[in-house]
Amino acid sequence: MDVTEFEDLIDRLGEDLSLWPDDRRLPAERLLAESAEAQSLLAEACELRAALAAPPVRAPAGLADRIVTAATKRSTDAAEAHSEGETARG
Repeated sequence: MDVTEFEDLIDRLGEDLSLWPDDRRLPAERLLAESAEAQSLLAEACELRAALAAPPVRAPAGLADRIVTAATKRSTDAAEAHSEGETARG
């Protein structure tokens, strides 16, 4: 087994080699014992699985309302500043 095949198997069978069929798992374990690249691929797959399994990040309550309020205030302030500038020139 080479690293390309190993990567393909991780994509298709997952990062838990214990769930792989013996005819794929045993060569993969041999490759892992001697290939830093294969070890890195497996580590990345495990990290990705852990990240996907983590609970979703939630915005604090009221955040959307605070954003809309701030955006509205900023828009109003900009309009007032523009209006004051025209009055001063006029």
